[in-house]
This record gives sequence, C-alpha cells and structure tokens, in this order.
Amino acid sequence: MTGRSTLMPLLAALVAAALAGLIAERWATTNLHETLDRSLLLTARAVEAEIDRFRALPDVAGEDARIRAALTDPSALDAANRYLETVSAHAGASDLFLINASGQAIAASNWNRPGSFVGEHYSFRPYFTLAMESGRGQFYAIGVTTGVPGYFLSTRVTSGNQTGVLVVKLDLWPLQATWRSAGAQVALADADGVIFLSGREDWLYRPLAPLAPDALDRLAATRTYDGVDLAQSPPLLPRAPLGADATGDGWIARLTAVEGTGWRLIAARPSADVTGLALGWALIAALLALAAAAGLKTWEQRRQLIALRLSQSERLEAMVATRTADLAREVDARRQAESDLRAAQEHLIHAEKMAALGRMSTAIVHEISQPLAAMEATLAAAEIGLPASDTGTAPRLATARGLIRRMQRTTKHLKSFGRKEAGERKLIDLAPVITSALELVTPRARAVGVIPAFTQSGGPVTVLAGAVRMEQVAVNLILNALDAVEGHPAATITVTLGTANGTAQLTVTDTGPGIAADLLPRVTEPFFSTKTTEGLGLGLAISKAILSEFGGDLVITSTPGQGTTVTVSLPLAEPVREAAE
Repeated sequence: MTGRSTLMPLLAALVAAALAGLIAERWATTNLHETLDRSLLLTARAVEAEIDRFRALPDVAGEDARIRAALTDPSALDAANRYLETVSAHAGASDLFLINASGQAIAASNWNRPGSFVGEHYSFRPYFTLAMESGRGQFYAIGVTTGVPGYFLSTRVTSGNQTGVLVVKLDLWPLQATWRSAGAQVALADADGVIFLSGREDWLYRPLAPLAPDALDRLAATRTYDGVDLAQSPPLLPRAPLGADATGDGWIARLTAVEGTGWRLIAARPSADVTGLALGWALIAALLALAAAAGLKTWEQRRQLIALRLSQSERLEAMVATRTADLAREVDARRQAESDLRAAQEHLIHAEKMAALGRMSTAIVHEISQPLAAMEATLAAAEIGLPASDTGTAPRLATARGLIRRMQRTTKHLKSFGRKEAGERKLIDLAPVITSALELVTPRARAVGVIPAFTQSGGPVTVLAGAVRMEQVAVNLILNALDAVEGHPAATITVTLGTANGTAQLTVTDTGPGIAADLLPRVTEPFFSTKTTEGLGLGLAISKAILSEFGGDLVITSTPGQGTTVTVSLPLAEPVREAAE
C-alpha cells in the first residue's frame, strides 16, 4: 500500500508534466506567431511611413523653375544647387540631386561638400533608367560616391526639349539603429532576398536563400551592394521561404511584404523561448500534481482543525464588533465635545475683541474730545477777530468749525455706541444726511477715480432717527462700495433714496467684483472682512446695529462678477407717528 501510494503521485506528475509541456509549446508557438505578426505590422507601417514622407518630394522639387532651368541653362546650376540644398535641409532628406539625360549629376544638395554628387555618372542605376522610361523609379543601394546606403526615389523632369531625373536619397539607417537599440530581431530584404537593414548585425547583406547567377550579375552591374561579396555570403534560409513562416538555427521567424516596394520584412525570436516556456510549464505541472497529492493527505486533518478555529473566530468576531461599536460611540462623543469647545473658544475670543474695542473707543474719544473743543473755540475767536473787509476767510473758518462740530458729534455717538446706550432720535430728512455723507467721502472718491451718483425720487424722506449716526451708516456703505470698485475699469456707484410700502429705501449699488455666495451671510459679522490689506470688518456690523436701534434693516444682494447692492430700509415718520397715536 505504501509503495502504491508513492507511485501513483509520481505517475500523475509525469502525465501532467507531459500534457502541460505539449499544451504550453503549442500555445507559446501560436502566441509567438501573433507577437511576430504584430511586430511585422508595426515595423512595416514605420518603414512605409518613412518612405511616404518623402515620396512626393522629387515631384514637388522637380516643378520648381530653377530645376527646369538647370536642364537647359548652365548658368542656372548655381541657383539649382542652392535650392536643392535648402529643400534637403528643410525636408530632412539625406540628399537631393539632378541628373541630365546622359546620366551625369549636374546639381546636388551636397554641391559644396566633400563627396558631392555633381559630375558623377549614374546611368547604370535602376532609379535613373526606370525614371527615364516610366517617369518614376525607386531603388535601394549602397552609394557609389559616398559609400552610405540609402533608398533612392526618382522622377522624370522635362524642360523644353531636355529631360532629366530628380532623385532624393533617404537614409534608412536610423530605422536600423532603432531596431538594434531596442534589441528587435527584425530585418528588411530587397526583391532579390538580400537583407540590407537588420536589427541583427550578423544578418546584414546576407541573402535569405541562395542567389541565382543572373541575380548576382544584375546586382553587380547596378552596383547595388558595392563592396559586398554576395556570392560568399551564407544564405540565412537554406530552404527558400515561400510562405509566411521561416526557421533558422535556434530561431523562429515570420515574413511579410512591404507594400509598394517589393521588399520583405522578417521578424524573429529565439526558439529557446518556446522550449524554455514548455519545460517551465511541465515542471510547474509536475510540482502542482505532487502538491495536490500531498494536499489530499492533509486535507482531512486540516478540515477538522479549521472547523475548530472557525468556531473560535466567530466568538472573537462578535467580541470585536461589540468593542468597535463602543469605540465608535466614544469617538463621536469626543468629536462633539471638541466641536463644542472650539465654538465656546471662538465666542470667548469674539467677546474679548468686542470688549477691547469698547475700551479703545472710550479712550480715543476721551483723548480727542478736549483738543477738538479747543480747536473749535480758537476758530470761533479767530472768526470774531476778522476785519470786516476780509470776506473770504470767514466762510472757510465757518466750514472748519462745522467739521469740528461734526467730529464732536461723531465721537459722542461712538462713545454712546460703545456703552450700548440709546442715542437721540428726532425727525430728520435723509436727503441732507446722504448729501453730507457724499461730501465726506469725496476725497476718497477722487483717489479711486469714481464719483458716486445720487438720485432721489419723490419729496422729502422723513424718518425718526439720529442724523449723525445715519450719516455714519451712509459713509460706511459708500466707502465699502469705493473699496470694491477700486482698480476696476468703467466702474460706477449709484446712491438712490426713495420710499416704498411705508418705508424709506436707501440703496448703494456698485459694479465691483461682487461677493461670493458662501461669504455673503458673514459680511455683517464683526471683524469679518473680505479686504486683504486694511479694515477691521466693523463697518457693516456697526451700520446694522444702528439701523436695528432705529427699527430699520440692512439687506445685501450680490452677483459675483457684476456687483453688489446694499438696501437700507427705515420706517417713515408718518406711519410711526400714527402708530404712536
């Protein structure tokens, strides 16, 4: 029993290895053929694209008047040389040259360089004879003048009774350099089966199959591979490849034709890759078979052990789930506590800022009240002492005294606002208040370059409020509008005053950048400001507080990119009086 139990896994491993090796070899061969076919397709497209890029160049260049003139007028050869040099440089071609009817090159792009084609005879080249006979020619060969291989495209050029051939030489060796740098086992063979470009150096200038004597004679007559002894080059494929498949010593290859050239493209891979893959899969299959046999022996024991551990795992998972829920509740409670603490800290900081502002306002009012009173008394004395003949100074002194009294009233209201005391209220017309506010902001408006436009509809707009504090509200709103439009071309500010539905309506509209929707609810908060360089963010907050004391309200609407409108509404005096009665 022991010997049988040992022999059976070994036999299963051998059978599995044989089957896996056979399947892997067939799969690898098929996959390798597909890979080689894709490589052939891409390489063929690259070769065709490189040739097509210059295929029309001889036709285009041959239409130039300088080329046609060179066939009939020797004095035009210099212009033709320079034109071919320029075209070759711009097009990226290796060389361009013009051959006359006798086969002699009379103009070339390399006319001023060593190895110039000018003066050389190429009547033996097929690209010349084909172009003269049919109008076009193409041929790959090693250059007899430069020794550099290239692909020649030619076209017939006719001028009057003179005929010539314009030839462009393409250097395809960059393709070969690319193949070699990528390690690609790719080769390109001509119509006779001679490899002239190859990613493998040992394939270059070798025939695919033995060459017939007439083919060797023709290649020697056209000097296609000048300097290469093709008769002594061993064939790459002793059996001529008639189909798409080919094999050699240690490699597998696929062949395809390059359209429009008569060439054949070869792509190869080492056959050791297929053999190695088959052996690898065979070894893996054998190991898997042995592992499966060993696994069957231990499966029953492990099944019992897994069942025991599974029951223990279920109890452990239940304990973990309970503890996870407890932790989640603790995390939520801690996050809520942290959020409440941050909110409380923000409220405390805000309250401390407001208290500090009140203390600073009281100190400032106290410091400037006495100097303002002294200045007003001094100006009054100066006004009394003016001679009767001086009629220009008295109005200026009266204006200065009026401004000082306004400053005194403002500081008084600021002190009242800081102490949360209700200010004096009386019946006032808002039109003079707005006019005074516009006068106060005139210097700032001139600096910005935008003068606010004030319009009033209807008669007097009478409300029960404080004139100075309403003036402060108007000044804050107009200054905010001026800050918004500063630096914007063709900006405007419009201030309108009127009545609607028993309320006084004051609107300040600017064509500035507007306020983002997410910031709009916060603009009336103390110390919040959208200005980056200056401002405490108190203007709108103070204005809203003043209006609330007078029973009014402040509404802000804005469209980003178009502007902002601030609307102040206050109850009219007549409805207020009727309500009081």
